Amino acid sequence: MSLIPLDPPLIREAACRALGEDIGPLDLTVSALIPKDSRSRARIFVKEKGILAGLPLAQRVFNELDPGCVQRPLKQDAEPLSPGDSILELEGLSSAILSGERSALNFLQHLSGIATETRRYVDAVAHTSCRILDTRKTLPGLRHLQKYAVRCGGGTNHRFGLYDAFMAKDEPCRPSRT
Repeated sequence: MSLIPLDPPLIREAACRALGEDIGPLDLTVSALIPKDSRSRARIFVKEKGILAGLPLAQRVFNELDPGCVQRPLKQDAEPLSPGDSILELEGLSSAILSGERSALNFLQHLSGIATETRRYVDAVAHTSCRILDTRKTLPGLRHLQKYAVRCGGGTNHRFGLYDAFMAKDEPCRPSRT
């Protein structure tokens, strides 16, 4: 399956927005307890079976906090995962790893959940000529990321907005009560 990647500016914007919401101007706990020059190694691993989505976002989170963070991806988006699989190894500033882990994990969990559920539906209709399409019913500001996760799961993007495809629905007309 050929996966259309996310645009790097979109990845950076999402990572920066997530870090801004979570850390704000300063991670108080990390700045109080972790020496600035402390370095650590970390590994992100999987607890449940699924389909990976969001790895470039997780990586960008750590790079925003520590541009020198060495990252070794062990899986790629759209790959199946089993419990215990490692998906990313990190080596860098302890403060960056600790401050960024929640934002990185939130991206991975949310988008992998979408990809995993999509794959379940794709597999269910694999013996037919049906395709699994997504909708515009996405969380505000996350549409491109959520539609990317659908692609990771083997689904097909329908339309991104009202601007890129015409669609008319047969909606029943109900008289209004006055």
